[in-house]
Amino acid sequence: MALTPEDVINKRFQPTKFREGYDQDEVDDFLDEIVVELRRLNQENDALRKQVETLGGRPEESAVETSAVSQSTEDVQETTATPAASVTETSETTTVSQPVRVTDEQSSSTAATVAPSAGTTSSTAAQPAATQNVPTTESAESAAAVLAMAQKLHDDYVSQGQAERERLITEGRTQADQLVADGKRTKEETLSSLEREKVDLEASVAQLRSFEEDYRGNLKSFLNAQLNDLANTGSLEPADAPVSATTKRTGAK
Repeated sequence: MALTPEDVINKRFQPTKFREGYDQDEVDDFLDEIVVELRRLNQENDALRKQVETLGGRPEESAVETSAVSQSTEDVQETTATPAASVTETSETTTVSQPVRVTDEQSSSTAATVAPSAGTTSSTAAQPAATQNVPTTESAESAAAVLAMAQKLHDDYVSQGQAERERLITEGRTQADQLVADGKRTKEETLSSLEREKVDLEASVAQLRSFEEDYRGNLKSFLNAQLNDLANTGSLEPADAPVSATTKRTGAK
């Protein structure tokens, strides 16, 4: 399908996800130039088409003129043949034969004069038509070449755009896969580190609990030993110590 200016104006490109593509202003300016060139080419093509249609009627007119000249030549030849027949029929009369020969000679000279004129008219009518067909053909070929070049340029830009699109999609997918792989690796490393820290903390807690149990056992044993020693130890009061007044009163009672 041929590219039209409206196709260029209404063309919309998909935005990229990971980074921008071409400069949008430069792309818009270039598309504007393409639109102007396509419109100019369309106008030139229409003008050439109208010119071809206009020039197409002239050869027919030349053919009509040529037919008219040929008809005139045939009429002259018929006129020439009629006196010749009269001469044949009246060959017995000498006085009639002489004017007929004169008429025959005049008719022959007239036919000879008309025939070159007809040939000249035909060649003259055919020459402008052939001359006019040459520029028309060249103009049509030039317009076709320009349109072919514009179509090729459009196809090249479309191909470049598709290649750029594929490249950006491939790069985007590669970056996405790389980001996913990095995320998974970071996740695994973080989980492994947390697992190691958990094991270390659990070992520390177990060690602290064991230390607590040992400390409690040792403290309990120490306190029990001290209580036993205190229970087994005798009174610290001397045997000859004076009896206090309180003791005496208690004994008196």
